Amino acid sequence: MKLTLCASCALGRDGFAPTLAAALARAGIAATVDTVDCMSGCARPSTLAVRAPGKTAYLFGDLTEADLPDLLRFAAAYEATGDGCFADARPLGALRFKALARIPG
Repeated sequence: MKLTLCASCALGRDGFAPTLAAALARAGIAATVDTVDCMSGCARPSTLAVRAPGKTAYLFGDLTEADLPDLLRFAAAYEATGDGCFADARPLGALRFKALARIPG
């Protein structure tokens, strides 16, 4: 799984990418975390894309460091799915309200 964080937004500028990568590793989730200069999510900044080959991709916005537990929960659930889809998003906590896009794999 690959996670890409907008480096132009507050969360990216504040160095959240290494924090997220370390938390994913501690949780045993196989993922890489990269940054990109801009993800054009300025209307709902601090965006993060999550994708994996053959799976639905997700774009989240309005993220803060407080979303880390929900991001870990999402990553674990995403890793466990065959196609990246969820029948029920409620277990993902507040993160389900921060989804900007779901892109079919």
